[in-house]
Amino acid sequence: MIYLRLFIAFFQVGLFSFGGGYAAVPLIQSQIVEAHHWLEMSQFADLITIAEMTPGPIAVNSATFVGQHIAGLPGAIICTLGCIMPSFIIVLILSFLYMKYRSLRTMQGILTGLRPAIVAMIASAGLSLLLLALFNASLFDLKLTDFRVVEGILFCVSLFLLRKFKLGPIPIIFGSGIVGTVIYAIMGKV
Repeated sequence: MIYLRLFIAFFQVGLFSFGGGYAAVPLIQSQIVEAHHWLEMSQFADLITIAEMTPGPIAVNSATFVGQHIAGLPGAIICTLGCIMPSFIIVLILSFLYMKYRSLRTMQGILTGLRPAIVAMIASAGLSLLLLALFNASLFDLKLTDFRVVEGILFCVSLFLLRKFKLGPIPIIFGSGIVGTVIYAIMGKV
């Protein structure tokens, strides 16, 4: 029964996560934290961090991690298949339809209309992760007194390095991890 629940949960994530990995983050959170309670919110934050650092799509990495955590290797396989199956089916159908109707104005209108929704989903995922990192809370549980200074400083420095010096995300991720670990080790929280 758990395998079916895992498959259905990640099939839904794969089915409705238009716009790429970051657009899938709120859907993953909804399924594994809120609907099924397979992970706590702090574990979800760790999951997203690990899924972002490992090669591959964030939704597939998350599915594999959750499946492994809940039901071992078979769970990892089931979740991963559940996550990629909708995309596979949708791409087959859409490629057929696009090749057949690509010159129609209606097709171009549909593609243009999807862009704002995808941008909103990505912004929502980014805001959720930012609030989780800086306040360890969602938007509706936010308390300004819970602001995490170390994470806030790391965020500002990382953003500055990304924008001013055009550093890639990999050195920023590893550098932030190292600096955060050192700071928390000095503070005695590691």
